[in-house]
Amino acid sequence: MEVRKPSDKDSRIPPDQISPSKTRKPLPSHFTNPEKKLKSKKLKFPASQTTTTVNPNMEEMKGSLSKPVAVIACIAMTLFYVATLYAPTLILRLPPPQSFNIFMTRRFICAAVSSVASVIICALLLPIRSGETSYLFGVYGIRSDHIWQAVFFPLFLTSLTYAGSLMLLASKWMEHRNQDRRPLLCCIKSTLLRFPSQMSSVASDVLFWRNLVVAPLTEELVFRACMIPLLLCGGFKAYDVIFLCPTFFSLAHLNHMAEIYSHHNYSLREASMIVGLQLGYTLVFGSYASFLFIRTGTLASPLFAHVFCNYMGLPVLFVQRKGLVSVAFVAGTLYFAWLLFPLTRPDLYNERTNSCRCWQGYCLWN
Repeated sequence: MEVRKPSDKDSRIPPDQISPSKTRKPLPSHFTNPEKKLKSKKLKFPASQTTTTVNPNMEEMKGSLSKPVAVIACIAMTLFYVATLYAPTLILRLPPPQSFNIFMTRRFICAAVSSVASVIICALLLPIRSGETSYLFGVYGIRSDHIWQAVFFPLFLTSLTYAGSLMLLASKWMEHRNQDRRPLLCCIKSTLLRFPSQMSSVASDVLFWRNLVVAPLTEELVFRACMIPLLLCGGFKAYDVIFLCPTFFSLAHLNHMAEIYSHHNYSLREASMIVGLQLGYTLVFGSYASFLFIRTGTLASPLFAHVFCNYMGLPVLFVQRKGLVSVAFVAGTLYFAWLLFPLTRPDLYNERTNSCRCWQGYCLWN
């Protein structure tokens, strides 16, 4: 159909005398601009059908830090964490500690200093756009929301791998109950009466503070809360970070080589076997802790799992003449593998996964 151009005669007709049939609507913009038509044809899906929602903050941070810079920063934080433990004697030239408690107190202070320094370095390297306190803490996974989920679900998952150990403890408790021959209520009462004295002795034990407080807190803060955001923002994939970050965590435990070597009559073979077993265990646990941090977006999840593992030690695989321990270990491992992904879904730990603040939305990975 040919469109007639308006003539001078048409322009002289008053607007009130023009009939509705003669009025012409303006042509749509996509007739005059075909490219705009292509841009306007965007498929719109309901919110329930979208697979992932990209956080704009994540897009700003992704790729803004190069991979070499992220790796070098992680290596520097690892070396600094280990070096500060020996700073009092090697750098500050302080006299040797007079007791084991003083020696450990010095190490506690050094670990705290290195952790704070790592947090500051990480904050300077990450392209953080907001200065809000909650926003900054959210980058490191330090959050107060969904705290019971962040504690209960990872602890339950971790306890499944220790099903054999828990079965062994239960069997020993039953044997003790059979030998005691006292009513159950009397045993519970005596346990409650001894609880305050036991807690006071535990609180004064420096090894308790090292294994269950200082070491888990500082290590998770440095090797998870600081390193994982750096590696993710450097362009590494989530699965790559899960296996790369524990490497730095394992290498940080090589400082125990000299102590183990001296405690085992300077036997290099025994020391190497012990250190190799320790490195393998820290590598496996470091991968699991990194997985928890990335999936949940909270620091509490790997922190409480770390405390539980330090308290339990190595899992018990089998015990002679106690087959139930091996059965419990195998069953617990199978249940752990079955529930690992369902119990670490990001939506369990975040109100809205499309706007969560954990590393600017990196918990959206599937």
